[in-house]
Amino acid sequence: AATTRGVLAAFLDPLTALALGLIQGVTEFLPVSSDGHIAMGARIFGLKDAPLALAVALHAGTLLATLLEFRADLATLARDTFRRQESFTAWRESDTGRLVLAVVVATIPTGIIGLSMKDHMDQLSQDQHVVAVCLMGSAVMVTLTRLGKGEAQLPTLPQAFLIGIFQGLAVLPGLSRSGSTIAVAMLLGMAGTAAFRFSFLLSLPAVAGAVLLELGHPEELIALGWPALFGAFVAFVSGYAALFLLRGLVHRGNLYWFAFYLVPVSILLFFW
Repeated sequence: AATTRGVLAAFLDPLTALALGLIQGVTEFLPVSSDGHIAMGARIFGLKDAPLALAVALHAGTLLATLLEFRADLATLARDTFRRQESFTAWRESDTGRLVLAVVVATIPTGIIGLSMKDHMDQLSQDQHVVAVCLMGSAVMVTLTRLGKGEAQLPTLPQAFLIGIFQGLAVLPGLSRSGSTIAVAMLLGMAGTAAFRFSFLLSLPAVAGAVLLELGHPEELIALGWPALFGAFVAFVSGYAALFLLRGLVHRGNLYWFAFYLVPVSILLFFW
């Protein structure tokens, strides 16, 4: 802990926080893996021992951007769930009920995988070969969206569970959460825009849970200082803009374009 605080005090200046915030905001939503790029950025800026708390602080900024973008969906889901007049069976069969249950079911494997791998993430993030291989995995996932031609608006519960597994595996640095979940949802028959919506609604419990877990160690967050808060704000602003870009790309079926970026970056990082 003392070493971590020393490294952060030396390197986490406002300019570094600005750069990492931009990296987080742009890459959190675009299917290129924010954790993978934060890991690369940490190496570039000398934050070789940057703790998970730094990534969580930046994720908090993009979490707020997601809440703002999907505020109408969240308000509708909350209203229909907590103010419903029909029976539970009728609610469960409604679009709101099916979506809420799908998110709950998908969150279960995500939570199990995320918690089981949490203690290994700092080490994996510092291994450039692990990050490079996972970035190549992200390239494969976005390319697979070319095969998705479905029209379903909601996943079945078994499909939601499978999507949740891939979201959990995306805790690996370099494996894109959005790219993986959107690709799997489309391969299972969901329309692109519906897969986009489900992917980001599904991200809320996972990211919020990670942030809350880190709040259980306030000393690590305090050690980051105000530059981390500045970085989180930059991540919020840039992330909100990136969401608009991603929605348009998914709608037009052009998510595979990111493979042309991910493949050379993965190769260069592997041999760096």
